[in-house]
Amino acid sequence: MSAGGVRPPRPGEEVDLAALTGFLDGRGLGAGPVTVAQFPGGHSNLTYLVERGADVWVLRRPPIGAKVKRGHDMGREVAILSRLAPATPLAPRPVASCDDEAVLGAPFYLMERRTGAIIRKDTPPEFTPERARRAGHALVDALVALHRIDADATGVTELGRPQGYVARQVAGWTERYQAARTDELPVVLEVAAWLADHQPAESPRATVIHNDFKLDNLVFDEQLATVTAILDWEMATVGDPLMDLGTTLAYWVDPTDPQPLQMMRFGPTIAPGMPSRREVAARYADATGVDLGVDLRGAVFFYAFGLFKTAVVAQQIYARYQRGVTRDPRFASFIHAVRLLAEQARAAITADRLP
Repeated sequence: MSAGGVRPPRPGEEVDLAALTGFLDGRGLGAGPVTVAQFPGGHSNLTYLVERGADVWVLRRPPIGAKVKRGHDMGREVAILSRLAPATPLAPRPVASCDDEAVLGAPFYLMERRTGAIIRKDTPPEFTPERARRAGHALVDALVALHRIDADATGVTELGRPQGYVARQVAGWTERYQAARTDELPVVLEVAAWLADHQPAESPRATVIHNDFKLDNLVFDEQLATVTAILDWEMATVGDPLMDLGTTLAYWVDPTDPQPLQMMRFGPTIAPGMPSRREVAARYADATGVDLGVDLRGAVFFYAFGLFKTAVVAQQIYARYQRGVTRDPRFASFIHAVRLLAEQARAAITADRLP
């Protein structure tokens, strides 16, 4: 577990302190020298800790060289948080934003910093089976709470297009894969074709959805009994809540999953005490009343889509690395993740059950 440790910015991802200081001065934010450190986790938007005297903020900006259409939209992320923060304590409050790329080389925004426990891939000895199970249940409960927010009352609905959401997502992520494609991986296209042909006939009521809901995007209380904040809202919108659940399930690796998939897991979901992927889906269904059918077959499409979407994100990151846009060595092996995720999706589709 972590309280969100930081380190000096990675080479090529430094922040212009003079420019940032000028921006803060212009907004009347704090006084004195400014220091910036980088949160080392995450593979998409860059996140920094900004300190000035007694003031502390989190700065978010797009990755270096990102050219994804409609991706990394800082203004939209601010608009969503501005509407959600008054309605739920799970959403951090934005403090200031900047659309002028001349300041830091890209749009960015500042938000309040939330402190607490963040569960990373590798956990310390105090992550006991009891605490692990509490954390797993708290994650599901926070997802349910998010989906219960009145999207119309907050004004978030005007930022999304819930009608036809599933079809647009399948088509959109397929297009993104083609745009970032580097290697011949037929299994990815096979999964994309299946998703296009097997979309659900109807969706539940549209809700606020996060679209990247996983353990290390959550802040827990110290007992891991409650989620106190949700981070990284860059893909949030209004749409089918089961698509959100599918993303969470895609991140949830079980001890019975193939060993290569366990090695690239996003969190300690294989730890003793953690609920299984199927238990996560069942707890969500029980809390919301959604019918996932016999053997949770109703979750297969959404699980496969979550894996496919995650594979495409990995492909986009790998393409940036292969093309020399980023030098981050973490990204050199991401093409293997693309294949593994697509193969897991195909296996679930073939078995017609949630593994």
